[in-house]
Amino acid sequence: MTGVSDTTLWAVILSLGIGTFLIRFSFLGLVGARTLPPLMMRLLRYVPVTVIPALVTPMVVWPKATGGETDPMRLIAALVALAVGASTRNALAAIFSGMAVLWGLPLLLG
Repeated sequence: MTGVSDTTLWAVILSLGIGTFLIRFSFLGLVGARTLPPLMMRLLRYVPVTVIPALVTPMVVWPKATGGETDPMRLIAALVALAVGASTRNALAAIFSGMAVLWGLPLLLG
């Protein structure tokens, strides 16, 4: 790294660490022992449904393994996993079906 002093780097790291702690503490530390309203509890159920696709989508659309080029095999595997997950409502079935297509389709197509 050029142009950044050690002091500045550590100041940024510590600031980000404190900021992350305060964000988490604001929810877990201040609200942790209280009962949340039913609306909030219902909305929190959707957090994994939004986070997992946000983490997986860039790896499907712009994978590093292909240099950022879209790979049709990955798209097909993702669509199969999405269809299986939507139809069975089972995360493990979706994951394993996507993996099976991602690994099996190249074997079938040669």
